[in-house]
Formats: sequence, structure tokens, C-alpha cells
Amino acid sequence: MTSQLKVSIGQNSDKGIKEINEDSYGVLSPEDALLNSKGIAAIIADGMGSCAYPKEASEYCVKGFFSDYYSSPESWTVKTSGAKVLTALNSWLYGKTSDSDAKGMVSTFSALIFKSTTAHLFHIGDSRIYRFRDGTLEQLTKDHRVWFSKEKNYLSRAMGIDLHLDIDYKTIDINVNDLYIMTTDGIHDYLNDHQLKEILFSTESLDDIAKNIVTRALNNNSHDNVTCQILRVDELPIQEANEVYNELIRLPFPPELESGMILDGYKVIDEISASSRSQLYLVEDTDTNQRMIMKTPSVNFNDDPSYIERFHMEEWAGKRINNPNVMKTYEQKKPRNFMYFLVEYIEGITLSQWIKDHPKPDIKQVTNIINQIITGLRGIHRMEMLHRDLKPDNIIINEDGKVKIIDFGSVKIAGIQEISSPIERLELLGTKNYTAPEYLIGIAGSNKSDLFSLGVIAYEMLTGKLPYGERLNRNIDWRSLNKVKYIPAMKNNPMIPVWLDGALEKAVRCDHRLRYDSFSEFMQDLTHPNNAFMKSNIPLLEKDPVKAWKLISASLLIINLWLIYILFVNIQ
Repeated sequence: MTSQLKVSIGQNSDKGIKEINEDSYGVLSPEDALLNSKGIAAIIADGMGSCAYPKEASEYCVKGFFSDYYSSPESWTVKTSGAKVLTALNSWLYGKTSDSDAKGMVSTFSALIFKSTTAHLFHIGDSRIYRFRDGTLEQLTKDHRVWFSKEKNYLSRAMGIDLHLDIDYKTIDINVNDLYIMTTDGIHDYLNDHQLKEILFSTESLDDIAKNIVTRALNNNSHDNVTCQILRVDELPIQEANEVYNELIRLPFPPELESGMILDGYKVIDEISASSRSQLYLVEDTDTNQRMIMKTPSVNFNDDPSYIERFHMEEWAGKRINNPNVMKTYEQKKPRNFMYFLVEYIEGITLSQWIKDHPKPDIKQVTNIINQIITGLRGIHRMEMLHRDLKPDNIIINEDGKVKIIDFGSVKIAGIQEISSPIERLELLGTKNYTAPEYLIGIAGSNKSDLFSLGVIAYEMLTGKLPYGERLNRNIDWRSLNKVKYIPAMKNNPMIPVWLDGALEKAVRCDHRLRYDSFSEFMQDLTHPNNAFMKSNIPLLEKDPVKAWKLISASLLIINLWLIYILFVNIQ
């Protein structure tokens, strides 16, 4: 039985003995696809009374977070989205705090985001989030408050108090019937855990429970605004595998296509390629005459839910990447009766063909292509995606020298990984010899994994060979990996400078911790001699065997002539 994430909400707030209520709070539960990709967000904030505009500060935090969080890319994780949004909000508040006219905007902030079956907590200040489960009350946040005495204390962390923002972040599993209670200090400074639990055991509505908590705090002589927000988890997004599979195959696989056939208003011009996993066709929109590539799934996998889900994710990822060096994936404008998607038609050659056509390329040509690939990869990585199958066959160069990265069949999307699914998600490895070693031994990849593949490509462009030959295969383990040795690029192409070889070697190191930390560092060393690489540790016999043997022969000749001379002198 399919179910969606659902929560019930109870809220109550009172200004108490103060003239105005400086607390702000709210819950946003999307009704569209954002419910799955971004989740349900609940926030509570308490403007600091000693600043000039406490109410404005707390309101800005709540409204700003709701607006910006749900506008962030769906491919981002909750942690990335939340941290980036909070950092931006904090910078704005701090700017106002530093402005002598504004005289300060500071607020606490606590957010609870339910995504799939996980709760994500962001916390700065002394508002609180509790969990009440099976009769046990647990405080999930830590107060950022420093006490001088029983009467005197100050906030050590808050939004707008410092340009540097230190955010507490954690994740916890959520269960049906969990209660999450969010309070400002006007509540929890005047209600202990025992009193709070006593009220939570009530069978009244959540609104009534929240109101009772507020009333009890006021009766206990609270000297502050009092706000309580309660969320109860009613349903979790649990699906059965067969239900997900039925949704995935709501569109049938298309038939085998031939030139001249028309499918959903797209005329097939030619078959571009076919493999065991998919087919690519050059098609033309019969309305606009625009030429595109249609990708269709292979009938070999028409009963494989993992394959079908990944096929859908390939289109999902492609439509969210907008970069001049990445192939475009088009939004479907016509009704679709079969499973397929449309991508940009690029007239050009693969980088594999380019390498064959340029056995002795100019280094500037190579670095220009590498720089364009880097631009494309940055666009992918900004969306918190990893390509994971970067290779010459997945890079196209058009007639103007423009480079495009293609094929998202192996892409990993961080935000999607947070969503639970009954469908087994296979960790598809890339292509032999281009796949980062960490994938081969079961370690999660990172941006450095795509950098490894890029380093292999750069090496191959300059030498026509691979930096480890054929030794990086899927059967390798960490012990064997330690024995794999880098083949100096200079050995395959004596024209490569020592410093350039050093840059290539660092990019493709088997230990990802020893590679470059960024693409910009790699590009810098590809185009500017790095003094650290100027001295080669490669033996001359390995680097230039002919020259080495000439030197050895000359040395032996000199030694023999010297021995003959000594022998002649002794005879005399």
C-alpha cells in the first residue's frame, strides 16, 4: 500500500508580559513533487530582545528559509541546501547588525525537516527541539548559551551575531506517532521535562496540547514570549516494490524503430548507436523540424525495476543541469506514449576519435579541451551530482571545438540518495581503466573520483596510452591496488615535460587523498610548471632507455681505455 509523508501540526504562541511577540514559527508541507525531493519543514525562531529589530529578525529567518530552501536544487541534499540558505540569511542579518542605522537584527533558529524517513535538524541559539517517543522525552538540540551565574547569561551563537555561522546539524530516523516539540526559551526556561511530559501524555488535539504548554509556562511566571509548535508523524512514505515498479512502467517500452517511422510526433532519421542497455536515434520534430537524439531503453531490461528507475533518473538529472559544456536534456512538450527521452543533437566526433586523429597533439589543444571538460564537470558537481562514467566516448567535440559531456546513465544524485525506495539502487561502476580506484574497492566516490577519470583522459590524449595500462579492473582489491604503479607519461611520449608528467601523476593517484583537491589546482599545474615536479625521480633507464645505454656504453669505453692505459704503463 503506497503512502506519503504526512504530519499533523499543533501551534500556539503568546507575547506574555512583553509588549510584542518577537517569536516567529511555521510549517510548510508542499503538495507537489517537492514533498519527496525537499520534504516538510518546520521552523521556530526567537528574536533577541536586546537588538533593535528582534521581530523582524525572527520573521526574516523563517520566511527567508522557507522561500530559499524550497527554491534550491532538488538534487542537493538537505544538509547542503539548509547550510547554504542559512549562511546567506546570516550574512544578510549580520550586514544589518553592522549597519549603525539598523542597530542590529539577531535571532535564534531551529529547523526540523522531514524528508522520506529521516528528520534533519538545523540549530543555532537556545530555542529547542524535543522528541517524545514511547513515553520518553529527549532534547535533540543543545542550548548555545553561556551562563555567568544563575541570573546572567548570554547567547554564544545566533543568526546575525557573527559573520561566521556555526550550525548544529544532525539526522535521526523517524517513526509513525513520533511527537516533535519545538519551543522558545519562554517555554523551556519555565517548564521542566517532567511538567512537559505530563502535558504531552494528554489525548487532546495537538493545538490544545500546544496551548496547554504555553499556558503552563505563563502560569509559572514566564518573563518572555512563549511559543510552542508540535508535529506528529502520521504516515511515512513507504511503498512496496511492485507498486513502485507499476508506476515506473506506466509507459511501455517503445518498439524497435526504423528510419521513416514517427513516434509521438518525432520522425526517425537514423539509428545512431545501439548497445545492450539502450538505443540512440536521430529524430526530427515534425512540427518544428528541430533535430534531437531520442534515447530508448533496451527490451533486455523491461522487467528490471532497478534499470528502469535509473533510466528515469538519467532524464531527471539531465534536465536539471544547465551548462554550456554539458549536453542538454529537453523537457517533453508533447504527450508521451512510450518510455524514452530527448537530448541535444551534437554534430561532431567523440574524444576517442579525436585522440586517434591527433596522435601527437599540441599541449595547448589538450589543455583547452581539458579546461572545457572541467567547466562541464563543475556544472554537474554544483548540483551535487557525480558523473561516474567520464571517458573519451562520453565527450563530444563539435566542428567549432566546443566540448560537451554526455550520458548520465551512471550519475549519482546526492539528494535522491536520501529518499528511501524499495527498489534496489545498483551502484553502477564506470568504464574499465577510467573508473576511480575507490569505486573498485567499495569506497564511496567524491568529486575527486571524476577528477581521476579526467586525469586518465588527459594522460591518454597526450600519450595515446593509459597511466596504469590494463591493471585497473573490477576484480582488484586494496592489496593489489597498492602494487599498481603509475607508468610515467614521458616513457610513452618523451616530449612531455617533467612538470606536466608530475601533474598527470598527481591527478590519477590511486589513493584519492593524495590527488588534487580541486580542478583549478590540476588546471594550474597543467598549464604552469610547478617547481615541486621539476626534479624527476624517474630512473633514466626507464625514462629514456636509448640515452641511458649510450651513457653506459660511453662509461664502459672510458673505463676500458683507462685500464688499457694502466696496463701499458705497467708494462713499460
